[in-house]
Amino acid sequence: MNINVFKIITKTTAEGPGTRFCLWVQGCSRHCRGCHAKTTWSHNINKLIDTEEIFNLIKVQKDIEGVTFLGGEPFEQAQALSELAQKVRGIGLSVVTFTGNSYEDLKQSEDIFVQKLLQYTDLLIDGQFIENEFDLSRPWVGSKNQRYIFLSQRYSMSKITQYKNKIELRIDKNGVVFVNGMADFKKIKEYLLKNNKIPEKNYAC
Repeated sequence: MNINVFKIITKTTAEGPGTRFCLWVQGCSRHCRGCHAKTTWSHNINKLIDTEEIFNLIKVQKDIEGVTFLGGEPFEQAQALSELAQKVRGIGLSVVTFTGNSYEDLKQSEDIFVQKLLQYTDLLIDGQFIENEFDLSRPWVGSKNQRYIFLSQRYSMSKITQYKNKIELRIDKNGVVFVNGMADFKKIKEYLLKNNKIPEKNYAC
């Protein structure tokens, strides 16, 4: 089964506990005001990649703790991601899933694949981004309403609080700068553009 993928980073330490394989899905219907990932909103096809192909890429990574799904909205591609999550958990890696939905709404969903993705998620980070509740005091979340939901024994709040927010910058061969992690992306973009570090067309996050 294919996943509409926005971006893959095979190793990152800015998107969950430890070193992780990170998959951003393409497509989100929520359109939260102030979202820094507007390029992931469109449901148009960006890059379709089969789950088996992605899993094979995950398997060859050395020294990763798990896989993170974000986007975009992962639960809008729950069937394919639940299939991938099951495979990931099957080889002993953890799964972290970000969502703009509330855990309570997801639990009430009649979609069997939503329930399956929850089943194979260790840490769910839920809640839409709320611009006027902007807060960077906790790792990986950007507003006060967002929560850590522990769906297995793999993680706990005591482990989560050991981490701090950080960002990573990558520059591809075409000079496009991709920023990931959690920070004040508006200020980062303003700084890079104001100081002529990059042209606006070469900035992505």
